[in-house]
Amino acid sequence: MSHSFIDIQGARENNLKNVSLQIPKRKITVFTGVSGSGKSSIVFDTISAEAQRQLNETFTAFARNRLPRHKQPDVDSIDHLSTAIVIDQKRLGGNSRSTLGTITDLYSILRLLFSRVGQPFIGYSNAFSFNDPQGMCPECQGIGKKVELDLKKLLDPSKSLNEGAVLFPIFSVDSWYLKNYTFSGFFDNDKKLSDYTDEEWELLLYGKDRKVSFPSKGGPIEAEFEGLVHKFNRLYIQRDSSELSERTMNHVKNFITHAPCPLCQGTRLSQAALSCRINGYNIAECTAMEISELKKVIEGIREPIAQTMVNSLTERLQHLIDMGLDYLTLNRETTTLSGGESQRVKMVRHLGSSLTDMMYVFDEPSVGLHPRDVQRLNGMLRKLRDKGNTVLVVEHDRDVIEIADHVVDVGPYAGTRGGEIVFQGTVEELYSQENTLTGRFMRQSLPIKESFRKPSGHMRISGANVHNLKNVTVDIPEGVLTVVTGVAGSGKSSLIHHAFLPEHPEAIVIDQSAVSTSIRSNPATYTGIMDDLRKRFAKANGQSPSLFSFNSKGACPECQGLGFIYTDLAFMEGVVSPCETCEGRRFRDEVLQYKLNGKRITEVLDMTVLQALDFFENKEIRLRLQSLHDVGLHYLTLGQPLSTLSGGENQRIKLASELHKQGKVYVMDEPTTGLHMSDVGHLVDIMNRLVDNGSSVIVIEHNLDVIRQADWIIDMGPEGGSRGGTVVFEGTPGQLVKAEYSLTAKYVV
Repeated sequence: MSHSFIDIQGARENNLKNVSLQIPKRKITVFTGVSGSGKSSIVFDTISAEAQRQLNETFTAFARNRLPRHKQPDVDSIDHLSTAIVIDQKRLGGNSRSTLGTITDLYSILRLLFSRVGQPFIGYSNAFSFNDPQGMCPECQGIGKKVELDLKKLLDPSKSLNEGAVLFPIFSVDSWYLKNYTFSGFFDNDKKLSDYTDEEWELLLYGKDRKVSFPSKGGPIEAEFEGLVHKFNRLYIQRDSSELSERTMNHVKNFITHAPCPLCQGTRLSQAALSCRINGYNIAECTAMEISELKKVIEGIREPIAQTMVNSLTERLQHLIDMGLDYLTLNRETTTLSGGESQRVKMVRHLGSSLTDMMYVFDEPSVGLHPRDVQRLNGMLRKLRDKGNTVLVVEHDRDVIEIADHVVDVGPYAGTRGGEIVFQGTVEELYSQENTLTGRFMRQSLPIKESFRKPSGHMRISGANVHNLKNVTVDIPEGVLTVVTGVAGSGKSSLIHHAFLPEHPEAIVIDQSAVSTSIRSNPATYTGIMDDLRKRFAKANGQSPSLFSFNSKGACPECQGLGFIYTDLAFMEGVVSPCETCEGRRFRDEVLQYKLNGKRITEVLDMTVLQALDFFENKEIRLRLQSLHDVGLHYLTLGQPLSTLSGGENQRIKLASELHKQGKVYVMDEPTTGLHMSDVGHLVDIMNRLVDNGSSVIVIEHNLDVIRQADWIIDMGPEGGSRGGTVVFEGTPGQLVKAEYSLTAKYVV
C-alpha cells in the first residue's frame, strides 16, 4: 500500500456504515455532505481522534494522566496517519486576563522588545506583564477594571430603614443583616435616607471601629459595626466568585458597576511600565492599536538589537492581517472573540511553523467570513499544503470546496440515511454528479428576489456608538426580512446585539451559543415534547408522570437513567459500556409494561421526528415535531443525546424550539452555519413563513443565497474595525447590485 494515502478500513463511528476510503496526503481534501451525514464522524471522531490518541500513547503513563483523553474509534484499521493539529470553532475562552496578545504570544515578544529598547529602562520583560506582580497595576491587580458597588441601585433614599431602603435581598426588613443597622442605636429607623445628615450617610456607608449590641434570647450579643459599603465589598466583591452560588452572583450583578481602573485607566499596567516608551509610544498604546496600524509602528523601530524581535512581530502581525483580522487589537479579551475569529486566530499560530508532514484539520473555517475574505482563507490553506502538509477541511462553502485537490462527499442524507461515501474525486468530477446533493447544488444558487415586501413600520436605532459604530442612525423595517451584511468586524453584531437588542428585549434571539448539551438532554426534553409525552403516558396508564422520566422515578437504578456505565481507567481511556440491567434503555423494567397507542416509551424515543409525526395526533406535540422537521432535523431520533449533535444541528434545534412561539421580532446570527447548500432554501422558506405570519426577521449573514432573498439589506463597513462602523448601503438586493462602493455588492451578482 502506498504511503501517499491515509488508508481507512471499516469505520463505524456514530452513523458510519462500515466506511473504507483513501485520503491523499500532502493535498487539500474537503469533506462535504448535508449536516448530520457523517463528515465529522470521519474527520474528527475517527481520523483526528486516532491520530491524537496514538500520539498520546508515546508519552509516559504519568504524562498521559494529564493529557486530554481520546477513545479508540470504532474502525478496523487506519494506516499512514500523520500527527494531527485540530483547528476547530470552539471559542478561545480563557478568563479576563487572557487577551489576543497573550494567546498568540505576540505580547510576550512585545514585552521583550520594550524591556530591551524602551526608555527609560525599567526592568526585564515581566515588568511589562499585567499577570505578574512586577508589572501589574497595584490598584486593580492587572484586570484594568474596578468593580464597585452602585449605591444608586443599592439604596432607595425615599424610604427609611424600616421601610426597606436597602434594596439588596439579604438586607430585607427584619433580616439579621439589617438588624446590624436598625439595632445599632446610631440611626432613626423611621427617618427617610434622603433626610440623613452627611455624618449619618458616612456612618451608614463607611462606618467602622464602633461596637453594637443585639438583643437575643441568651442575652445581648456584642459585635463590630460595619458600614454597608464595607460589608457588601467583603461579602461579595472581595470574595472569589467561585465561592458564591449562581443565584447570589446573579443578584450581585444587578448592584455593581464595572469602571476603568482610575490609576491605570484600564491599561492593566503599573505606572513604571506605562512610563517606558519606544518612538513615543508605550506598550499599552501599542496593544490598543489595530493590528494594521501596530505593524507600521513596529516596522519603524530601527535599533539593531531589536531586529530579531521586529521581524518576528511583523511576520505574525502580517499573518493576522492576511486572515482578515486587521481590525482586532492585541488588548482585546479572548472571551469576546466570535467562533470564526477564534478559529482564524488559532490558524495564525500554526502559519509560522516550520513543521512539515503534519495533518491540519479544519471545521468549517469559512464561518463568519465575508466572501471577500474567503479568498484569503484559501490562500492560507494552500500555504499549509505547499509546505508539505495534509489539509482536511469539513466545509459547506462553494468557494472553499472549489480549491480542493480531492473531495469526499458523505451522505446521501443525514442520520441513519447517511454514513456512506457517495462520491470521491476532483471538484470537476463533482460538478458533473447529478445524483448527489452536493454535486447538484454546486451548480445552483438562489436568484436575486424580484419583488419585495413593503415595511409596515420602522424600528429606529439612533446615534449608536457601541464598539466601532460611528454615531449610526438607521431604520430597521418591520414586517419584512432584513439581512445585515458586511465584512468581519464591520459592526454587524455591534449594531444588532449591542444597539438594537437592548432597545427591543422582547426579540427572540437565535444565536450560535451552544444549547444545553448535558448527556441527559435530547430533542424531546429540549423542545418540551417530553413533558407532554410523560403526561400522556401517565394519563393512559393511570400512573404518575414522574414514572415516565429517566431523570426521576422511572430511572434504571443501576445506571441512574444514563443507559450506560462509565468505568474510569486512570491514564487509559475510560470504558463506556451499555447498562446490563436496562440494556441501555435508561428506564426501570416496570415502566416498559405501560404503553401509549401500542408503543412503550422507549419505542417512542427511538422514533425519528418523521416517524413521530405519523404516530402522534396531538396538536401541541405535532406542532413541535413539525418545527424540528421544518429546520431539516427530521432524521433525529427523539431520544438522541444533544451532546452528539453538530454545531449546525445545535443552532437549528434552537431555531425549532422558538418557531412555535409567536414572536414579534426574530434575530438570527448566521443561521446558515453548518448548513449544506441544499438546506439553505428550506431555511429561507422558514424565514419567509415567519415574516408572512406578521413577524419582523433580522438576519446577520454572509451567505449569498440568503442575501439575495432578503427584502431589505443593511450593509455595514466599508472595512472592519476603525475603518468600519458605518452604514454603507440600505436598500433591496436589486439596488445593492448597482452599489459600486459596497464590498458585498461585488459578490451578490
